Amino acid sequence: MIQQLRNLFRLAASIVFFGVLITPGVNAQERFDHFSTGFELDGAHANVSCDRCHAGGIFDKSNPTCASCHSGIATVRATAKPLNHVRTTAICADCHTTSAWSPVAYMDHSAVTGSCGSCHDGRQATGKTLGHIAAGDRCDDCHTSTAWSPAVFDHANVSGNCFACHNGFDATGKSPAHVLTTNLCEDCHATTFFEPAIAVDHTQVLGTCNSCHNGMQAAGKSQSHVSTTDNCTDCHNTTAWDPADRVDHTQVLGSCGSCHNGTAATGKDADHIASGTACDDCHTTIAWTPANFDHVNISGNCVTCHNGVDEQGKGQLHIQTTDVCEDCHNNVVWSPVDIVDHTQVLGSCAFCHDGIVATGKHVTHVASGNNCDDCHTTNAWTPANFDHINIVDNCFSCHNGVDATGKNPTHVLTTNMCEDCHSSATWSPVLTVDHNQVIGSCSSCHDGIAATGKNQGHFITAQDCGTCHDPGAWLPHIYQHTGLAYEPLDHRGNLSCTECHQNNADPVIWPTPAFQPDCAGCHAGDFKSGPHKKYENPDVTYTVSELRDCTGACHTYTDSSMTTIKENRSGPEHRMSSDDF
Repeated sequence: MIQQLRNLFRLAASIVFFGVLITPGVNAQERFDHFSTGFELDGAHANVSCDRCHAGGIFDKSNPTCASCHSGIATVRATAKPLNHVRTTAICADCHTTSAWSPVAYMDHSAVTGSCGSCHDGRQATGKTLGHIAAGDRCDDCHTSTAWSPAVFDHANVSGNCFACHNGFDATGKSPAHVLTTNLCEDCHATTFFEPAIAVDHTQVLGTCNSCHNGMQAAGKSQSHVSTTDNCTDCHNTTAWDPADRVDHTQVLGSCGSCHNGTAATGKDADHIASGTACDDCHTTIAWTPANFDHVNISGNCVTCHNGVDEQGKGQLHIQTTDVCEDCHNNVVWSPVDIVDHTQVLGSCAFCHDGIVATGKHVTHVASGNNCDDCHTTNAWTPANFDHINIVDNCFSCHNGVDATGKNPTHVLTTNMCEDCHSSATWSPVLTVDHNQVIGSCSSCHDGIAATGKNQGHFITAQDCGTCHDPGAWLPHIYQHTGLAYEPLDHRGNLSCTECHQNNADPVIWPTPAFQPDCAGCHAGDFKSGPHKKYENPDVTYTVSELRDCTGACHTYTDSSMTTIKENRSGPEHRMSSDDF
């Protein structure tokens, strides 16, 4: 704004003319105050003679612009633009001052026409510095006329490696997160655009693959990648990502079919056995062959594969039979066979069951002179219809619960051998029972189920059978009260059971329960106090409670001090027919 006001002021001063005649060659400021014209003669113009501008003595309406004098064609004797002047649309005053034509005070590059190099050649104006990037570009390819820096760099014409500039000082270098590599920038990046990189020379990369291929700096594992705990380098190489050099199947997660589907990786070939089984049901991750074949999901019969060509067929020692494989073998394990359809077998049993081709009689087989088919059938080896007639040994040698059925858990506990009770012709019913060898109570067998129990008219009791009965003979009964709380054999007289067991039941209903099991429990009503004198002076008798056990001794004392016995009777002296003691 100040510069524009000064130019206007100069213009007005040059137009005003006061009619003062200035003698040529005389300093203008000695005779005339040019400031009054509005155009101050300052700087280099201060010593300019009047006729240099006012040619021909014309002082009126002189043009105040620089070009009116400094044009080379004007009548004014002033220096004009040199031929090598920067081509520009700016007027002189935009860049030059009245103090000195050179150097310029300011350069308006926006008005410059032509290339930068026309001026910035190192002579007229500053050119490329010694440390400038080696490039064939012109200045204005990268720089602008408004600001020298920063520059928009055209890398296309740069000569030399990138690091000469991109060293972290002159220009941005590798970022801290850059892939560790010994490559030069231009090995991977283009000069026209820095990213994405044109190529990555993986042979020079330092560190693991996933330090870059993490899904952020570079592509990581795709969603369809095989699930695995392997590192990239375990399978891929640095020269070619695809195809992989190898696959470490031991680290693979998931089923084989997730990859081996015929698209991502090789699947079942055309002549593969028809099966609905997954790959890993038969094959291992360590080696594709040989396979541990899971026959469960095989569709088709065995001979389609086991024909002696594709896979092993019937051996030379195989049983002669018209059966197909699956009639006897299962699809889980080939041997041993599940079943042999003996109806289709050709030849006798011994042809196979000789202990070599097939199982023969084992070492613990029942000693017998029978042929196999005397007891066994062709439909099922067990159970056997055994002919015990030719058996030479005791029953337990076979019927031990291992080789053949032994005693069941509910069998009568006994030390008898089987043949002591059973016959070889029929196991049940038994011929006899030697009760003398039976272990345990009678009721463990005689419970009305395993053997006959108590009849309906039997005396009701919780006593075990053996308490009254003899195992050698059921009758007569041998019941004794010995050892019980009450022993009726000590009574005088032959009492019947019902005199105490009034309702034919085991429990006794005591007439006087408070005194049970003593004599008074039954005979409290029979007690007479008169004959049971305790002492005299005065006379006192015993009570039922004191003499509840009638079988004991009692004494008669002389007085109430009960220190001197008058009469001493040792029991038992009870007289059921008398009131006397």
